[in-house]
Amino acid sequence: MDLNFKKISIIGLGLIGTSILHAIKAKEEDEIVTFAYDINPKHRQIVSKMKIATLVCDDIKDTVRDADLVILAVPVGSMKTVANLIAPFLKKNSIVTDTGSTKGSVINDINPYIPDNVHFIPSHPLAGTEYSGPKSGFSSLFENRYWLIVHDKKNDETKKLINFFEKLGSIVEIVNTEYHDKILAITSHLPHLIAYTIVGTASDLESDLKNDVIKFSASGFRDFTRIASSDPIMWRDVFLNNSDAVLEMLQRFNEDLSDLQKAIRKKDGDKLHSFFSRTRLIRKKIIDAGQI
Repeated sequence: MDLNFKKISIIGLGLIGTSILHAIKAKEEDEIVTFAYDINPKHRQIVSKMKIATLVCDDIKDTVRDADLVILAVPVGSMKTVANLIAPFLKKNSIVTDTGSTKGSVINDINPYIPDNVHFIPSHPLAGTEYSGPKSGFSSLFENRYWLIVHDKKNDETKKLINFFEKLGSIVEIVNTEYHDKILAITSHLPHLIAYTIVGTASDLESDLKNDVIKFSASGFRDFTRIASSDPIMWRDVFLNNSDAVLEMLQRFNEDLSDLQKAIRKKDGDKLHSFFSRTRLIRKKIIDAGQI
């Protein structure tokens, strides 16, 4: 099974970075050499003990010097710093991609540092859990999940990347930057913002009431707490770097919420039933698409 790249560098050893390493290792491709790096020495130590990378480097430049493919799996707020650090050491004709949840900001942060003889192709795996850190990764994370490539054309480099992501189990599509950021604002960023807000509201309740909210948590609140337990650094950076798209979707959400408030106040059962029936169909379509 040819993964096209013989030497692959993973920078950032959280859920996504270690899952990529697990997935490559699961393919039993002995000829593929993987280099791994994380700014946190404890994360490097953990990954070394896990033996999912060929070499865990203590210096970021050693991670990318010979790599055919470099994957930046760091928070979007760190992309500029990382790109600046690795740029002088990138191999000629190598490919650099990222796994960031915002694409406009990442492209603006990385592009100025990429040498002319290196190919930068932004991407984003639509896969994840609420867990973070090097111990959270697993090899099947990307199976039957979409991996979006943000590029204006399909060339030899994008074809290589498509093949690589497909071999990890992903369904690959090419989209443009603005489309990606708007889609993610409504499908991922806004739900997280709402979850953080609801759990935050519960934490501000009077102590006795708050304790009972935790004690008697129903499935809906438990689902919100699961989402709201995601990596706070990653989500801080997402909202700072995709603010325009998030604010647009938040405005639309507020308008819909206002309509629902009116329906509840007026006891308009027909409108509530119609709204809930329409949203129920969305859930069915997600299940039918195999994205549960």
